[in-house]
Amino acid sequence: MIRRLVLLVAVAALVAGCGVRNSTPFSPKATAACLGTHGFTSVTTSPDPGKVGFVAAFADDGGLRATSPDRNVLTIAFAADAEPSSTSSLEESFRSHAPKSLRPHLGDIMSVNRNAVIVWTISPSSTDSDTVNRCLRS
Repeated sequence: MIRRLVLLVAVAALVAGCGVRNSTPFSPKATAACLGTHGFTSVTTSPDPGKVGFVAAFADDGGLRATSPDRNVLTIAFAADAEPSSTSSLEESFRSHAPKSLRPHLGDIMSVNRNAVIVWTISPSSTDSDTVNRCLRS
């Protein structure tokens, strides 16, 4: 009886995906393609700092800049992996290069999803934020 219960719990955990994490890094080009199909405009993955911003241009896996349907400018810098040290160094770079007036608000406009550090011009709408997180692709 106990074996059946243990087996049932193990199968339920497997089906639910417990303990399974995907750590495959997101990529700028795959993400850009998705954003373009969801109403984002001026989507670029150019390595030119003038097009994607200084921090994103020099991120290990590149960067992306786009404008949401709400006209909010989005910048994503992609670290080489999802290790906290990789993304925290990108977050620190955004903090140190942000205008002084913007620094107190970075908690509202910056987030991390796996290896992507996401920064908006102003606090994004929940729709825009959800779209970006669903569009992050490997």
